[in-house]
Amino acid sequence: MRKVTLEQVFTHPITQKYLKRSGIAHAVAVAEYAYIFAKRFDIDSDHATKAGLLHDVGHYTWYRDGEWDYDLYKENDIHAIKGASRAHKLLIRIGEDRHVAKKIAVAILLHTDSYLPKGELKLEPLQQVVTLADEADEETGGNHHYKEISETSALERIRALDKQINMEIKAESEKIV
Repeated sequence: MRKVTLEQVFTHPITQKYLKRSGIAHAVAVAEYAYIFAKRFDIDSDHATKAGLLHDVGHYTWYRDGEWDYDLYKENDIHAIKGASRAHKLLIRIGEDRHVAKKIAVAILLHTDSYLPKGELKLEPLQQVVTLADEADEETGGNHHYKEISETSALERIRALDKQINMEIKAESEKIV
């Protein structure tokens, strides 16, 4: 059973504050891709969509002369570290299971290797799904952070994901009975 819905995560003021920095359209798209990949790799779609939605909540604003400076960002990026911490704190605050919040936070921490020393990192399935989902929506020069979406459309898409996840959970519970 889900303790927290994707809509509860999305509409929280902390989420809204930080998603506006990194791009709401990108966050919603990554949550949708995470759902698709979760189904493909048979992992928990609730965890995957939450991690996908929150994967960039740690972004700082790296602007120079009023424009996003992608090179400055790449040079100084630690958004996955900050995002994992913010997401964990937020999820706990709104009532998510502590073990689930930790899994989601670790997936956010490892969704990019931009801040890690070069080398091969062995990712768990949830972590792989969030990485793949982020890469699926990525655009050259960080342009994916500038895609536009109306608040109404974003919320409709989040609610659609919640509905799909709820149907999955219901179908699973009916199999068990």
